[in-house]
Amino acid sequence: MNKPPRKRNKATSALSSDDTPPDNQDLEGNPATATITVSAVEVTELTQEEQSDCLPLERKVEQAFFEAGKALIELRDRRLYCSTHKTFDEYCLNRFGYNRSRSYQLVDGAVVVDNLQKCPQFVDILPTAEGQVRPITKLEPFDTSNSEVVI
Repeated sequence: MNKPPRKRNKATSALSSDDTPPDNQDLEGNPATATITVSAVEVTELTQEEQSDCLPLERKVEQAFFEAGKALIELRDRRLYCSTHKTFDEYCLNRFGYNRSRSYQLVDGAVVVDNLQKCPQFVDILPTAEGQVRPITKLEPFDTSNSEVVI
């Protein structure tokens, strides 16, 4: 059953007819002369220790999909879900909220990144999101036993 298209809300003015603009703004005049107040936010510098801690933590966040995919592979291959669920798909949905498609996107993404890590001569920067590797998940892994590469 198709849903009817949603109606857009009409834009309304922030001022009602009873409101008056602030003294320093003339809303009827030229908008280029309007005054805008901006609050400043103090930014503290990181210590040397904090700076050295930051990069590894950022790398963990960037590789979270890779780690999740590797963990899902192990859970699936070792059948560690069997004590609570009949299928891997059911387990992923109930435990993590991942439908079958999402579970296997993470698994396939982890396989691709794992293969990319085996070929550092071709990849300088590893992907940081599963969506970046999704288009290449159907490719065959590069054969690292062949040392001669023709480009």
